[in-house]
Amino acid sequence: MIDLTGAAWRKSTRSGAQGNCVEVADNLPGVVAVRDSKDPQGPALTFTPEEWSAFVTFARAAK
Repeated sequence: MIDLTGAAWRKSTRSGAQGNCVEVADNLPGVVAVRDSKDPQGPALTFTPEEWSAFVTFARAAK
């Protein structure tokens, strides 16, 4: 399990007005974490910075 203590979470700029949000923490070395803002104590997905960059690049191209 990856220790996310010290993660600085921020909401997506694409967050919905009704609270349909994801939060991302990219301040920890070697890991980017993603969680549901409505369940901050719940599970988080973790990615390497390279995996996260590939996802963001793909998501931007798909819009």
